[in-house]
Amino acid sequence: MGALWHGFADMGAVERDGAFVVTRGEGVRIYDDQGNEYLDATAGLWFTNVGYGRAEIADAVAKQLTKIGHYSNFGDLTTDTAIELAERLATIAPVQNSKIMFTLGGSDSIDTAVKMARRYWVVMGKPEKTLIVGRQKAYHGMHWAGTSLSGLPLNREGYGDLMPEARTVTWDDASALRALIEAEGADRIAAFFAEPIIGAGGVYLPPENYLTEVRQICRENDILFVADEVVTGFGRIGGSWFASSKFGLEPDLMTTAKGLTSGYVPMGAVFAAPRVSEPFFAGGTWLRHGYTYGAHAAGAAAALANLDIIEREGLLVEAKRLESTLHEKLSPLAEHPAVAEVRSGLGAVAGIQLADASKAMGFVKTLRRHGVSTRACGAGALQISPAFVMTDAEVEELATRIRAALDEF
Repeated sequence: MGALWHGFADMGAVERDGAFVVTRGEGVRIYDDQGNEYLDATAGLWFTNVGYGRAEIADAVAKQLTKIGHYSNFGDLTTDTAIELAERLATIAPVQNSKIMFTLGGSDSIDTAVKMARRYWVVMGKPEKTLIVGRQKAYHGMHWAGTSLSGLPLNREGYGDLMPEARTVTWDDASALRALIEAEGADRIAAFFAEPIIGAGGVYLPPENYLTEVRQICRENDILFVADEVVTGFGRIGGSWFASSKFGLEPDLMTTAKGLTSGYVPMGAVFAAPRVSEPFFAGGTWLRHGYTYGAHAAGAAAALANLDIIEREGLLVEAKRLESTLHEKLSPLAEHPAVAEVRSGLGAVAGIQLADASKAMGFVKTLRRHGVSTRACGAGALQISPAFVMTDAEVEELATRIRAALDEF
């Protein structure tokens, strides 16, 4: 019996069949403990945007650790590296003069944004605005607030009613948000959370104009708009740092993680537009919230090196290229009898929906035999979200391997 308890796992099955143990990575390929090679279709878990084996990031972290690994970020304390990273992120923020609060990951960022939103309305003299709204199919991490906001019912089962003030609307219809506002009252709703591309829920692209419509609805009803860019941020949307910039959303709050460090060190960040941050920066008003390892100095060093690579190698443009190539090479798989649909064409992502959703978990293991590492997400979809450094030839290789696995399966 192994000691490691895996996340999102049937541990009985893991004990019976064994774990898939990854020992190293290089570029867009990973290797297991038997030396077998795989194309990594998921970039770890949406995060290894610059690919594996980047010694530059490792060196930056090692250098920081020899200076100071971390120091408290509470009160007036911080490190020079954290300040440098915050200033740099402010220059690429979708809203000018944004403030940055650092977290340890996406789930942290979501809970932080929920608390910021509710605390903001108390400060503004509207404490009755407590409802937080999410969308069906959406995934917002697995902390208290994120679990409550989840549009994936299975992720909420067995925990009780964690946050009674959470509401869920249809994922693809802006009028559903209007209807909820009419039913609940705009004076009770604090914030609306939206993933620009629904990720773990199955890779669903936003309907045309949906994001701009819900953003405008929030403006009209004085509701904070929160863009959950844990997946789409730092280039995954293709051609821009953030989907919020690409679509001109000007979010009041934006949650990020994953691509901030390309997963080399755990780190996340919440971007707060001036509307939200100014009441707290004016003095005398506290946000009594933070994390022991928030603004971690070694994490900040990793993030700075990661951002250097993205800028120097033009990886935002490469992600846009990947958007096109994934669409071109994977879309034909929709004709396979085992596939119901391929969702692609926006961002360096794709979702391959199996015709029989119940077979997705088993198909993941079939894919491994063909040298592809991916995972099932949503209701029987395969997640495709490779590193931005995947070449067009490697995308074609990926598509060929997937087709061979489909033929076998």
